[in-house]
Amino acid sequence: MSAVLHAPPVTLLPWLVAAWLFGIGLYGIVTSRHYVHLIGCLGVVQASTYVLLLAVGYRWNATAPIFYSHPPGRAVDPVVQALVLTDIVIGVTVTALLLALVLQLHKRKGTLDPERVRPMQP
Repeated sequence: MSAVLHAPPVTLLPWLVAAWLFGIGLYGIVTSRHYVHLIGCLGVVQASTYVLLLAVGYRWNATAPIFYSHPPGRAVDPVVQALVLTDIVIGVTVTALLLALVLQLHKRKGTLDPERVRPMQP
């Protein structure tokens, strides 16, 4: 019981990993010269949110939040897990939509370089 009461504090590692992923993805977005590369970098930035949400919801010495065979006790927060799954689904949907738009852009303009694509004429 004392191990549960004296759980170690939240480690700094998940926060550093999330910041590193965010920084790498943001650098890729700023320096990107290709729309598909830009979409991939957006995925890396979103992956930092997965790490951050899972780090917030993690509990030491906790079990899965399934109470079929044992009474409720110390369990991992299922709301955070649901948020991460929702984040993944939304990320995949947005990525698919952006890739479809990039495909249409390549069909119409013949390039995926943001600097070579002219603004649309009214």
